[in-house]
Amino acid sequence: MDGWSVRPAAAADARVLARLRWAFRAEIGQASEDEAGFLERAAAWMAARLEEGGRWRAWLAEDDGGEAIGCAWLQLIEKVPNPGPEEELHGYVTSMFVAPAQRGQGIGAALLGAALEACRAAKVDSVVLWPTSGSRDLYARHGFAAPDDVLELRIGSGRDLP
Repeated sequence: MDGWSVRPAAAADARVLARLRWAFRAEIGQASEDEAGFLERAAAWMAARLEEGGRWRAWLAEDDGGEAIGCAWLQLIEKVPNPGPEEELHGYVTSMFVAPAQRGQGIGAALLGAALEACRAAKVDSVVLWPTSGSRDLYARHGFAAPDDVLELRIGSGRDLP
């Protein structure tokens, strides 16, 4: 990791994480909320979720000068108890982002690796995520594949139900 490092994020990093989230969504054309309002709202949400003992984890990638250049988020989702050997947590990886000028250095792989290591430590059964078109290769290199046993119904953002 020449020139950068990855570390666990804490509640105190919420404002930086909110800026990275804004940059991620703005880059793909999905930032319609006022930036200042979003940063305030998101930083408060993020700080609360990163309190010790919560179900959310995040990691920051920083350059040698301490500048945030990427992040990843993980939510541990409880499953209903099982009477068999299946683990009782799912992992949800989201908001994986690396600043455009820093891409191609392995930062995304390191962030994803940190999230997956946390999943292994927590004994997660399966990990889900929604990739962008540009991130599919990264996830495939780490073993992600489209399952044949999951269905999705998208009901948000004004979509009509059947």
